[in-house]
Amino acid sequence: MTTFPIPYNYADHILVASPSIRVRQRVLESLRSPVRRFEQATGGAEALVHLESGFWQVLFLDRRLPDLDAEELSATVRQRFPGIEVVLLDPELNVKSDTEPIPDRVGAEELILPAGRSAVEATAGTQDNSEEKVIPAASSTIVAPLPGMIGDSRIMQPVYRLARLLAPRNTTVLISGPTGCGKEVVARAIHQLSPRAARTFAVVNCAAIPETLLEAELFGYARGAFTGATQTYTGRVQAAHGGTLFLDEIGEMPLSLQPKLLRFLEQKELQRLGSAEVVRVDARVVSATNAHLLSLVREGKFREDLYYRLCGFPIEIPPLRDRLEDIVQLSAHFLEKFAAPLPAPQLSLPALQLLKTHPWAGNIRELQSVIERALILSADQAVIGPEHLLLAETGFPNPHQ
Repeated sequence: MTTFPIPYNYADHILVASPSIRVRQRVLESLRSPVRRFEQATGGAEALVHLESGFWQVLFLDRRLPDLDAEELSATVRQRFPGIEVVLLDPELNVKSDTEPIPDRVGAEELILPAGRSAVEATAGTQDNSEEKVIPAASSTIVAPLPGMIGDSRIMQPVYRLARLLAPRNTTVLISGPTGCGKEVVARAIHQLSPRAARTFAVVNCAAIPETLLEAELFGYARGAFTGATQTYTGRVQAAHGGTLFLDEIGEMPLSLQPKLLRFLEQKELQRLGSAEVVRVDARVVSATNAHLLSLVREGKFREDLYYRLCGFPIEIPPLRDRLEDIVQLSAHFLEKFAAPLPAPQLSLPALQLLKTHPWAGNIRELQSVIERALILSADQAVIGPEHLLLAETGFPNPHQ
């Protein structure tokens, strides 16, 4: 196995890019002395973001990147950051430099690492391995994405942190953000991380159900309550007993129905249509909207008291155009999803640049559709180029056409 020793004075600002947390950790563990800066990236595009934002001396680059071609990226790094040494971890998990090898300065004591581990020597001489220390990575403080979510961009960190803090509580949550940004995914994650996870997650889309039917769908009805009510229906609210009630597009709820929802939020009680029976329901309420509810309050279209009941704790999800760091991970996820069971192709750097310049009015939902179309148009090619990305259908002109 080939190893690549690097003198200490050349390797105190290190970046590791690999989709494998095991590989990244092993590179970290191989460092035999304190390193002033050590950061990690899960893909090539994320590595480029790190390279743009700071001073680096060595980049350890896994050839098996989920998004970009490692050789192409290596050439790009050499051109744009000529002072950075790139160390490639090849498919056989050996270490190979893409530049001239640095002479071996440690002889028999050089560190040989299995399973993707690379050697960064602390000094030009030998050292006692008993003094090796694991150096915490700067990215270790990053909050992990919520269940079902992809991307660890900085702008999403408050969303992940707040959702995890709220999950164990019964606080009502109002999730706001543009259409297609993942509001329901966040709501489901809060439910899954809560003590209510084993119970029902009941979804009501207030914009998708006609006003005349919404009350019956929410609160249920008794047999004979109206023509066609041949049996009793419990409704979505009662179905969420012990679990979570998710009210999507809450801004579309009719004014006439809002007092009944307010009463449920205050008393945890409901009455079915056509019944005098009062039913107590223990359901946590999480709602979502793409509208500005306070504006609707000022316009008289939404009750102010209901707004403050729903907004026990607000969470705002940023649009995709503000979290461009996540586009690579999201794209790789969708490529794997749509390519399965075949291996997923990679995105070329020009394709990635095109994705990063698009306005993404449809947010993650739009990106998913674009990636699915690109996979179809690429006809099982190993690399997806900009010619495979159809963006004009979104209603925004493609600046690259």
